[in-house]
Amino acid sequence: MRLADSHCHLTDGSFQDDLSEVLGRAREAGVGRIVTISTDIDDAEAARRLAEEHGDVWCTAGIHPHEADRAAADFAAIRELASHPRCVAIGETGLDYRYENAPREAQRRSFSRHIELAAQLELPLVVHSRSAVDDTEAVVGECAGRVVGVLHCFTGPAGLLEAALEAGWFVSFTGIATFRSFDSELAAGVPADRYMIETDAPYLAPVPARGRRNEPSLLRHVAAALAAHRGESAADVAAATWTNTERFYDLGGVGVAPAS
Repeated sequence: MRLADSHCHLTDGSFQDDLSEVLGRAREAGVGRIVTISTDIDDAEAARRLAEEHGDVWCTAGIHPHEADRAAADFAAIRELASHPRCVAIGETGLDYRYENAPREAQRRSFSRHIELAAQLELPLVVHSRSAVDDTEAVVGECAGRVVGVLHCFTGPAGLLEAALEAGWFVSFTGIATFRSFDSELAAGVPADRYMIETDAPYLAPVPARGRRNEPSLLRHVAAALAAHRGESAADVAAATWTNTERFYDLGGVGVAPAS
């Protein structure tokens, strides 16, 4: 069973001492594609180096909404990094009104700049949205026909899902899908060709590893949970999301076969 981790953060400091082992466990667990997502300029540079070193790892270039008030100074460098052949998307960008580590207006400006860059470079967009449903939904609608994006770590609501699907966007599910509070109907309502799975590692470890550091090898638990929610087999979910990740990020059939 081949698995694709469409969103994680391998450059996080928690992987500093054992990244080789983390990647080895991922491969042994059948994870043959990993996209490591950047959150600021330094992170984007580190992600690019990592993607250059590993044939089954790709990277993105972007500035997280938490860092949005510093985005203007770094955006020229983000543009340059986004042109690297191992960079497959723009982001992570978006809106986070729960913590507001950056002013809302700065977040909206940064989001708009990422959208423009994605359109210019014809790359997909990786979007974070938290406590900002109305504004995110409006932006998704405005992007229809210009940029294809993914709402990562998707937990609803249904209205935002409908807007994303209408705009031709994708959604991606994390270990939250293994939690009792997760809405099964939400996962069941996504067309088979419009969703991906992710770990968001080192965050959001799935049951039975909840509360520990997350890593790509645990993606199988997300696949199993989605299979239960959708009334499908884990193999069906793995196959669909492998293909969807390839198509969304334009990976061209590249990946690593699972360990035998």
